[in-house]
Amino acid sequence: MTAAAHTRSPSVVESIGVVERLGVVIHDVGGPGDADPRVLLGLALRRNPRRAQLLVSQVLGKHVPTDPRLVRAAGLLLGARVTDVLDGRALRPLPVDALHSAVAGDRDAASAVHADAVDSSGTAHDVAVLGFAETATALGHCVAEALGADYLHSTRRPVDGVATAGGFTEEHSHATDHLLLPTDPAFLTALRPLVLVDDELSTGRTAFNTIAALHRAAPRDRYVLAALVDSRPPDSRLVDDVAALGARLDVVSLARARIELPADLTGRADAVRAAIDARPGPADPAHPCPDVPRVLLTDLGWPNPTPAGGRHGFGPADHERLAGALPGLAAALAGAAGLRPGARTLVLGTEELMAVPLRLAQELADVGHDVVFSTTTRSPAVVTDDPGYALTSGITFPAHDDPADGPGPRYAYNVGAHGRACWDHVLVVVDPPADTPALDAGLLAALAGRTHALTVVVTP
Repeated sequence: MTAAAHTRSPSVVESIGVVERLGVVIHDVGGPGDADPRVLLGLALRRNPRRAQLLVSQVLGKHVPTDPRLVRAAGLLLGARVTDVLDGRALRPLPVDALHSAVAGDRDAASAVHADAVDSSGTAHDVAVLGFAETATALGHCVAEALGADYLHSTRRPVDGVATAGGFTEEHSHATDHLLLPTDPAFLTALRPLVLVDDELSTGRTAFNTIAALHRAAPRDRYVLAALVDSRPPDSRLVDDVAALGARLDVVSLARARIELPADLTGRADAVRAAIDARPGPADPAHPCPDVPRVLLTDLGWPNPTPAGGRHGFGPADHERLAGALPGLAAALAGAAGLRPGARTLVLGTEELMAVPLRLAQELADVGHDVVFSTTTRSPAVVTDDPGYALTSGITFPAHDDPADGPGPRYAYNVGAHGRACWDHVLVVVDPPADTPALDAGLLAALAGRTHALTVVVTP
């Protein structure tokens, strides 16, 4: 498979009116001090028969290149609210005005809300935090950081020498099977509260599947489910179903939404997809990718023995080591990659690898670089250049990390159309198993026509 672009011209989609034709409406049902879900979420269309709509977070750094300070702030603020729940306090109000302004692109507001979020981080709690791959891996890191807690995220990549300690199924996802691979089995068996972190709660089925599986192996008294947006329907029985297992469940979020879906959504979605697909956008011309320089974080002062993510566990000491090393690490990276002051830079994580790219991007932004953060994904979605639509451009490329479930396409959204150098520099962050010839032939080749400079950053 060769890398390809998919985008649509404004003249085509203005006659389609994608958001209006879908008829999906987001309602704000949160309380005072909550964020507005209509600000935090955009709307797109999945290529997935299990669910038509895709709620696109504006603060997650997955589908939309976002100020990294806003992404980290959202996670830390969510962690602060989890602290309130665990300590039995009323939820603290969010800095809503600054948060909404940051989503709208105000970089000063992003800096302010990030500073506020760092100040909101509380004292250490004896809990375990579990993030859901792939979208919530960095979000879970931030929640665990705010709690001073142990962290693990699920994964879709088995690793030689690490036994599978559990797993669960995400029913609506394009890639459904999740593995749990802690190097310390006590992470899942210690009878302490477990905080589960996802970007958005829709039905709660994935959360219940996870809780039920873990509860069978190691029953505990309390769970907390944390998400950026809680959009469960009013008749959700998630809390009652967990109570039937013999445990307490608290649900906490930054915003609460009610999603109004038309009865004929499937038919509407099929019609919109067909209309867009009938007018294919220009494909990227096939061309070899030039040699892209590699920068190894191990050469720049990586704080060993800190792992590069939470796939096998990430503890409070790891958070402290990484936080202490990040300013020097980011400065060394800027020098090694040749980032110029004022250069518009995209730091692009890859699938589950979100936390380290996010923190590097945030440190670069803190010292004045013009940086946004995003991540590649397994999720196929419809792309069209519509003013009200969340995914205006995208690229498709082959998997480049020899995944256990076989080869397949991967995606990056809102990275611009081929031939438009909308970035001065793109830093693609990978771990060693993902730094393969397929990376150069796929993702890097697709990005080459969208940026003046390209660098691969390799974690430990």
